Amino acid sequence: MKATINGRELAWEETGSGRTILFLHGFPFNRQLWYNQLQAVPPGWRGVAMDLRGFGESAPSDDPQYTMDMHADDAAALLTHLRVRRAVICGLSMGGYVAFAMHRRYPSMVGGLILADTRATADTEQEKQNRLQLVQRVRAEGGSVVVDSMMQKLFAPATPYTKPKVAEFVRGMMSATHPESMARALLGMAARPDSEPGLRNINVPTLVIVGAEDQITPRGQAQLMARAIPGSQFEVIPEAGHVSNLEAPEIFNEGMRRLLASF
Repeated sequence: MKATINGRELAWEETGSGRTILFLHGFPFNRQLWYNQLQAVPPGWRGVAMDLRGFGESAPSDDPQYTMDMHADDAAALLTHLRVRRAVICGLSMGGYVAFAMHRRYPSMVGGLILADTRATADTEQEKQNRLQLVQRVRAEGGSVVVDSMMQKLFAPATPYTKPKVAEFVRGMMSATHPESMARALLGMAARPDSEPGLRNINVPTLVIVGAEDQITPRGQAQLMARAIPGSQFEVIPEAGHVSNLEAPEIFNEGMRRLLASF
């Protein structure tokens, strides 16, 4: 589905009816990241997976960077368009950063959180510099720079061999992303604020989930984040890396359904 929302065309797909769970993809993916989860949304729930601006079928904007606040504004506007007042927000990696921005900017719209393979802390100065260097390379050499780099660290070491179709699916999803959207999202992530101080203020049902072999957001960081969120659930998925929802969809979906059953 597509509609002009918040001044630009946004694309999404949905399934089911009832209470809403909104899925926010990571970098540099699109809503296809969530195809397993959309199929697993339990009865009484409506699953909505959106393409963030500049990704998938959602239109880019002329902004020099795509900040997490911009993505949060788009997501909130989509929920308003769909006449949803309150939703569970499920974000993976960059999608988690957007979920934090939504909780900060639109707290009344956030009824629950699933924070997957993500972290609350801002980039260190070195991480910011690494992103800025990658922006320069993407603009000079193309998106394959990001794709090749990400393929080396996205998965648990065994995944490309035991689940080659998953690895190729992810490669294709990343390769379809426009290089300039990659660059602007990298700049937005580098500029994101530290969400750690606000963790203690999260007072909605929350699941923190992470792949045991996530090289990008290690389980230790996820565990510290979970400890800081009052009453949160914490789950580690064995033999999964940074895209745990694709590497071990059955376990991920069990956690998702368990959280949704608490409503």
